[in-house]
Amino acid sequence: MIEELLPESVVAVEAHRDDPLWEAPLHPQEEALVARAVAKRRREFAAVRGCARRAMEKLGVPAQPVVNGERGAPRWPAGLVGSMTHCDGYCAAALVRATDLLSLGIDAEPHGPLPTGVAPSVSLPAEAERLARLAAERPALHWDRILFSAKESVYKAWFPLTRKWLDFTEADITLLPGPGEERRGTLSAELLVPGPVVGGRRLRTFSGRWAVRDGLVTTAVVVPHP
Repeated sequence: MIEELLPESVVAVEAHRDDPLWEAPLHPQEEALVARAVAKRRREFAAVRGCARRAMEKLGVPAQPVVNGERGAPRWPAGLVGSMTHCDGYCAAALVRATDLLSLGIDAEPHGPLPTGVAPSVSLPAEAERLARLAAERPALHWDRILFSAKESVYKAWFPLTRKWLDFTEADITLLPGPGEERRGTLSAELLVPGPVVGGRRLRTFSGRWAVRDGLVTTAVVVPHP
């Protein structure tokens, strides 16, 4: 599912609740990070890292622990960039060689409306107007949740390049649906704060894709080399 949103150079591995990866063992370094966590949190934590290690192996990199770095961002083996996500009953990891992409971000969410009061706190007025139009055109999709997931993916792609926080209101995201009744499309994020400088050029936009399937919203953002 996630891999359909990403370039061919990216290796994506996902696991649903009935996948053996959901019972993946933890490395000792990882175990210390969830020593006091509840069982559900530990399973999700282990499963997504199991996905990441399988992706490493597919890229020819020895599987190794994935520990948290600054602001909780995962630390990847030298020469790789990647992203992880998990929600109830689903997790995924996406890795790529740093020579192929500068950064990437993925996110998965249950396809349902955001809790009451959340949408106004994560969306800009212009975004809210666009969501209202999309909801009128395609009411079967929960556009507020798609927007939320897109913002999560944008942040995950942004942070490795800047090492700075990006607030929900600091990126203006436009969601573009595919033709007909397709439950997928593209997204464009206009950065409202100075973006990272890459190859002597300041980035002002990020782009990606989204999809809704099997009760999930998935989004992916990639940042190519100049």
